[in-house]
Amino acid sequence: MKIRKYAAIDIGSNAIRMLVSNVVEYKKKTVFRKNALVRVPIRLGQDAFSEGKISEGNIKRIVKSMKAFKLLMKVHGVKDYLAFATSALRDAKNGAKVVEKVLVKSGIKIEIIDGKKEAKIISNTPIFDTINKEKTFLYVDVGGGSTEFSILMKGKRIHSKSFKIGTVRLLNNKVSDETWKAAEAWVKLHSASHEKIYLLGTGGNINKLHKMAGIKEGRPMSFLTLSSLYNKLSALTYEERIYKLGLNPDRSDVIIPAATLFLKTLNWSGAKVIYVPKVGLSDGMIRELCKNK
Repeated sequence: MKIRKYAAIDIGSNAIRMLVSNVVEYKKKTVFRKNALVRVPIRLGQDAFSEGKISEGNIKRIVKSMKAFKLLMKVHGVKDYLAFATSALRDAKNGAKVVEKVLVKSGIKIEIIDGKKEAKIISNTPIFDTINKEKTFLYVDVGGGSTEFSILMKGKRIHSKSFKIGTVRLLNNKVSDETWKAAEAWVKLHSASHEKIYLLGTGGNINKLHKMAGIKEGRPMSFLTLSSLYNKLSALTYEERIYKLGLNPDRSDVIIPAATLFLKTLNWSGAKVIYVPKVGLSDGMIRELCKNK
């Protein structure tokens, strides 16, 4: 048996996360096991989508986070890592300078990836460990700054597209009608040729919604259940969602636009249910590391 540890740092628009995974090789089989997950609620999208750049205060917080992650990787005995930044740093005019400063201050090398690469890595995650891959899926990954759509047939990605529709953008009214129409047209075009299609949803918000609905892992959530949850959440204030439902402050606001987007996508595609495999970009990054070894 051979066991290695890898880390994936996902610098998103609503938070920064580090996943540490054990990669176990035994009898010619490779198994991936999550070992630790650390999440830091730094909302970079608030800066990038409203001001066009990352603030000095948040740059300092990123540097501190990366220093902490580097120490944690050392403690865990991590063999190698990837650090990818998505929509917020893509859009920020000082994104490259942030990456350079982080490298100098912490030694962590960050790569700003485009939407196409993000969609590819996300769709290569281990989503079919608990879900029948013979079905045709519309894979929807909702982040703070962008949403990645992919059509998956028999476990293979045949189409994908990234749109600048994300929960933090929506909170700041930074999504145009044209972008909404383009996303709707794409989903309808690529769903129409399939007699039956199912949604696959990833991201922190859909994971939370699935958990709140009390649905067992591996079982899908229906349109009606999601719609009912949306109505329940919308009837409460931001503060009430934190106090009464126990939502984190940085989840309590973005969960509403996330639910809205998933409901719209269900309508556009004609899908009746959404599967929630609870994987994301960081899981795909771990697999990407292993492929290159």
